[in-house]
Amino acid sequence: MAEDKELREDAITNEEINATSLPGHSGEKPLANSKNRNAFAELMSSPQKPKKKPTPKATSRRLIPTSPPNASFTGRNGLGGYMASPAKFPAVIYHNEDFVAIYDGFPKSSVHVLLLPLNRERTLLHPFEAFEDPQFLASVKAEVKRLKVLVASELRRLYGKHSASEQARIKAMEADPPPEVLPPGRDWEKQVLTGIHSGPSMNHLHIHVLSVDRHSRCLKHKKHYNSFATPFLIDVEDFPLEPEDVRRHPGRQGYLKGNLICWRCGQNFKANFAGLKQHLAQAFEEWKRE
Repeated sequence: MAEDKELREDAITNEEINATSLPGHSGEKPLANSKNRNAFAELMSSPQKPKKKPTPKATSRRLIPTSPPNASFTGRNGLGGYMASPAKFPAVIYHNEDFVAIYDGFPKSSVHVLLLPLNRERTLLHPFEAFEDPQFLASVKAEVKRLKVLVASELRRLYGKHSASEQARIKAMEADPPPEVLPPGRDWEKQVLTGIHSGPSMNHLHIHVLSVDRHSRCLKHKKHYNSFATPFLIDVEDFPLEPEDVRRHPGRQGYLKGNLICWRCGQNFKANFAGLKQHLAQAFEEWKRE
């Protein structure tokens, strides 16, 4: 697929592209020894580990091959290091034969993670092209759903005590004895966004999974916000896209340059990012209490 220049419309800064270290999400990092463990820490410590099989040192054809000593995972190739050696990095939430899940190093919401497919033939393709493979797309959708459940569980852990919709469930859980069936509480999965950027800034295919709040100290620019508040972010469930889908042309549509619209109430801040940022902090507190 010939690269459309507008498909390289960066939603992040050079600082983010060239960063070599990744902090955890702007909420709480997983603490392996904490009594108040988050959903990611629970998964990482799960006893359900794949059985080891005697295999040759060569990697599976579906995995990123071992890189030569002079390989460089910097700049736009920065995600490649997590894919080549996921066990080395604290930012990795989990990994299996087909995927690596990591914390976004510059989260744009209070919880923001990335899913990195390890498919050797697809990982360096633009998502529009990679997702033309029905089998690959189905596997990505399934893994995104799994990660979405984890993010929803983490949101419940972080904010459930503040949420009015959770109080009946919390009260039931604290009852002695608790009821056989707990109230459902808040549907935290509805508070999670998933998708790819129509103009990815990083070379390796990655899917964003993040809370809807867009509340983060790393949200610093207009394009940061609009990349997650406009059709520049395309839900994986919308694939495969029709050939005439306007989202195939993000630059032509001007998503990153458009007005700043609050995700929660629809207020138009036009180009006033400072005003939006202050408003988002208030919206975040209100959202938590819903």
